[in-house]
This record gives sequence, C-alpha cells and structure tokens, in this order.
Amino acid sequence: MTIRFAFTALLLATPAAFSVGNALAEPVAFEHARLIDGTGASAQPDATVVIDNGVILSVGIPAPADARHVDLTGKTLMPALISDHSHVGLVKGTGASRDNYTRANILAAMKQYADYGVLTVTALGLNRSPLFDTLRQEQHEGRNPGADLYGVDQGIGAPDGVPPAAMVKGVGPDQVFRPTTPEEARKDVDQMIAEHTDLVKLWVDDFRNDVPDGKTYPMLPPAIYQTVIDEAHQHDTRVAVHIHDLAVAKAIVAAKADILAHGVRDQPVDHDLIAAMLRQGTWYIATLDLDEANYLYAEQPELLSDPFVLAGMDPALRRQFTDPKWRAETLAKPLTKASHYALSVNQKNLAVLYRAGVKVGFGTDSGAAPTRIPGFAEHRELYLTVQAGLSPVQAISLATGNAAALLHLSDRGVIAPGRRADLLVVDGNADENIAAVDQIDQVWQRGALVSHGPVRSKD
Repeated sequence: MTIRFAFTALLLATPAAFSVGNALAEPVAFEHARLIDGTGASAQPDATVVIDNGVILSVGIPAPADARHVDLTGKTLMPALISDHSHVGLVKGTGASRDNYTRANILAAMKQYADYGVLTVTALGLNRSPLFDTLRQEQHEGRNPGADLYGVDQGIGAPDGVPPAAMVKGVGPDQVFRPTTPEEARKDVDQMIAEHTDLVKLWVDDFRNDVPDGKTYPMLPPAIYQTVIDEAHQHDTRVAVHIHDLAVAKAIVAAKADILAHGVRDQPVDHDLIAAMLRQGTWYIATLDLDEANYLYAEQPELLSDPFVLAGMDPALRRQFTDPKWRAETLAKPLTKASHYALSVNQKNLAVLYRAGVKVGFGTDSGAAPTRIPGFAEHRELYLTVQAGLSPVQAISLATGNAAALLHLSDRGVIAPGRRADLLVVDGNADENIAAVDQIDQVWQRGALVSHGPVRSKD
C-alpha cells in the first residue's frame, strides 16, 4: 500500500475536525523550502513537504509521481499562525460596540486574519449566542472563507467591573455575566457549558494598568472566581483568566485556573509563581501587543505608509491615527507611559517564564480595541517576542505548535504527517529574521491556496 493510500485509509478511520472539501484533488509537493515545523526544532534547509486531501502527507521524503510541484526556493514554509487570545465582533472603524457584533463583521475579521496567515482564532469572551456558536461551527466545517474559530461565549466579570462598559459601548448581560453570589456564578458557568463554550473566561483585574492614581474598578472576589473555576472543572472545561498584576496571578494559579490570559505586567514574576505554574501545568499568554498598541501608531507614524499595516486598517482608523491632535493627546496620556513600562515588564517576564519551562501560548487581544488590528497584531507579537529575547524559531513555535497545544488541538500547528495542511509561505529565512514573516507569499488552508497575503488580497 502506498503512503498516500495508507494515509487516506487512516483519514477515513479517524474523525476529522475540519472539512477537506476545498482541498486540491491532487497531492501538492512543496520543494526546496526552508522548513520551520512549529516544534521549536531548528529550520531545515531544502525540505520537501507533500500535502493531499487537506492534510500533510509526508515530510522529508520524495514526492509521489502524481504530485503538483511548488518550488519554494528562497522561501520559508511554516505552520499557519494560531491565536489563543483574540476577540471578534467588537470593533468597527474607530470604536468598539455591541452593535458591531454582526455576522458580516465577524466574517470580515476571519477573512482578514486568514490573509495575514492566522488560520485559527480564539475569541476569548464577550461573544453573543447563538450567533457565535453558529459561526464557530460553520468555521470548523470550512463553510465560510477565513480563519477557524474557537472561544468563550460570554465570560464572567465583576458587577460594574472589568470589562468596563466604556471599553465596549453597550456591552450587556448577554456578552458578559456579572454574578454577585456563588450560586449565580455556577448558573452562569452552566449556561456557557450548555452553549458548548470551548473555555470559561474570567476577568480578575482592577484595570488601573499601572497608571498613577488611575481609576480602578471592582474585582471579582475569591469566593466567586473559585466557584467558577471549580464548576468549570466539574464539566471538564478549562478556565482562562484576564490578569495584570503578580499578586492576582499568584492567587488565580493557587485557585487552579488553567490559563493566564495576559502577562504579568506590574513587577517581575517570582519563584513562587513559577514553581506553582510548573507544578500545575498552567499556561501563559503574554499578549505583548496589547500595551504597545496603546501608543504604537502615535510614536511610529511611518507605519501608516506601510502597505502591510494599511491592508488591515479601516480607513476611518487611519484618518484618526494621522490626526496631529490624536497623536499629541495619545502621547500625553498617563496610560502611554504606563504602557511602555508594562510592555517592558511583560517582555522580561515572558523570557523568564519561557526559560523556566512554563507552558507559553500565543495571543494579542486583537479585536478587543481598534488599535489591536486583527492579523497585523499577531505579526507585531512575533516581533515583540523576539525583542524579548526569544529566537525567531522559538517565537514561531509559540504561535504554532504551542498555541495549538494550549487549545488541545492535535490536528494543526506542526508540520508533520497527518496534521492539517494550514500553511504559511513567506519570502526569506524567517529563522534568521522574524521580519520575513511579514513577507507573505502564500497562505494554504485545509490544503487549498486561499491568499497571497493582505497586500495582494487588496489589489
């Protein structure tokens, strides 16, 4: 039995979490590629990868005679990017509002993510049922163009707390639950479970964001968040928690939360947190871009003439960013200085935790605010991760193999036989220069070529 037919038989015997209806009818052989496989291993020069029926058929062996050959000389082949922390349906133009939560707006974002090579997106809360649940299933089945979609239905925050109404205009009880008793908290978790949420999301943060004398919001008390974590675990569902400060991170890990959905940004992580995370297998998502996005476009206006950035930017947002008044006001805000500090601490903590062996995923909080641009934010996160001290290959592994492992998705994120053929082809050697990841040549989803990157997709 040939490799091709043996693997086809394996597919028929194994339930697939994706549609292969759009895959090409013939095997495709990518040849002479510089391969970054998503495992953290060193790049492999002059590699051959064969895909067929929407999945990877072989790596490093000659292509079958009937394959279509794609010469990738001078290019890097890597898994498509995966976001463990984004949001959908909140932003349009220069604002975030519940009125933006429409099918058309969400699908437009899914297409934009795909153009930037991000083919799996986790929307971590503030979603509305049944629309989110319907779209999530449709994206799993490949019924619409754009990234696959996972995530949390509503999520749970404190009454009058985070996420504040000022952040998303009109955010209501169908997008975030705000229980006042453990009984209400259990009921809210049970509703999310009934809606088949992939995770449960908690916000435990006063939202001061290191701004001196900044406004603070009420935080969820331990009795509530402990109840949420316990109830979710009763249903074999993991809990991701929005945090900012070290003290909260330590309390949340002690409560046995599964994922810290943001980095610790107020002070260096300590031995106690690291030991607890290692002991419990807690995942960490730094979201470096979150703080940088608060000032990036004001401090680096040259980005507004970069086609790779502009391709994902709403024209109204570009007009705001080019307004001298907006720039001056942004640069003068106390939040801008605080965000610089938070990013610096976050980068140092990411490097420390990664080197200590803590499990690290990948996310940006893209789509939660207009400045966090879907797709481009993920590329910026890669740059900031390398700036933090990780190598390009290590950064890419966070955004591919690690990100898939955080989501318990064993069918993607790594270039290996049997994995889903979600692939990103870029010009240059991405293992030597992370900026090469911005030079998108091809995006393949479920074994089909779906984009040549955001710039060419706009032509």
